[in-house]
Amino acid sequence: MLPYSTLDEASAALGRNLTVAETLWFNYSAKKSDYYLFCHNILFLFLIFSVVPLPLFFTSLWRSAGLDKYKIQPKVKLSPSEEFKCYKDVMFMFFFVVGPLQLVSYPSIKMIGIRAGLPLPSGWEIFLQLLVYFMVEDYTNYWIHRFLHGKWGYEKIHKVHHEYTAPIGFAAPYAHWAEILILGIPSFLGPAMVPGHMITFWLWIALRQIEAIETHSGYNFPWTPTKYIPFYGGADYHDYHHYVGGQSQSNFASVFTYCDFIYGTDKGYRFQKKLLRKLKEGVENGGEQNGGSYHIATQDLKSD
Repeated sequence: MLPYSTLDEASAALGRNLTVAETLWFNYSAKKSDYYLFCHNILFLFLIFSVVPLPLFFTSLWRSAGLDKYKIQPKVKLSPSEEFKCYKDVMFMFFFVVGPLQLVSYPSIKMIGIRAGLPLPSGWEIFLQLLVYFMVEDYTNYWIHRFLHGKWGYEKIHKVHHEYTAPIGFAAPYAHWAEILILGIPSFLGPAMVPGHMITFWLWIALRQIEAIETHSGYNFPWTPTKYIPFYGGADYHDYHHYVGGQSQSNFASVFTYCDFIYGTDKGYRFQKKLLRKLKEGVENGGEQNGGSYHIATQDLKSD
């Protein structure tokens, strides 16, 4: 809750007039507790899990030729009932694990210094903090993900997420309850190291989940804006990890690819891409391309 009763008091405390964004924030948050503002994350996550995958769902349902050619594993098609079952399972975990975890984690958010007052951070401050959050989460998630692909971690926890060998948008948060709790740690580390404003924290949680849905989309669209982000993995990169499955020791990165490159855990994927290029050269005059040749190339890898 802001310690000002009026806009004039807020302007006097800041020693300047409020920006348009700060005025809007004041009008919305002045009488709301910080805990209430923090709990907005629950609503945001519900909307993201429910709404963001819908275009992918309808794309898969209609299977139009213009878009189907971008499907990474075109031979795999889930029925609407199967996709809805995935969504129901995600919502079960949301209401009984993710939501309660958000409710009880507020003291830790206050402890690390996430603030909800004025002034609002600048655009550059938000950008740089989000960059730190993504980098920190990516590095720590990489090592946790590698641990989860050990025999014990995979059999006891991570194999739930790998039930979808051909990822779909709804399956991005589909996981064992223990994995949800464990992977909350990397998401928390960045804001703990570089605490920012509540708005930045909202953006971080929202963007990270939207990114996860994009990488689990099952489609390699050429117009995806994230293709212009340096070292970004994307759907094709992560789809390979799911297709290889439990035996996968490749492409552990959650967002970027630098950890896999540094530690040599992208060799299988890079070999698959070389094989894919050769296959495309061999079928220039006809045959399967895009997702189809991806399937063939990866199948060859699994048989090696």
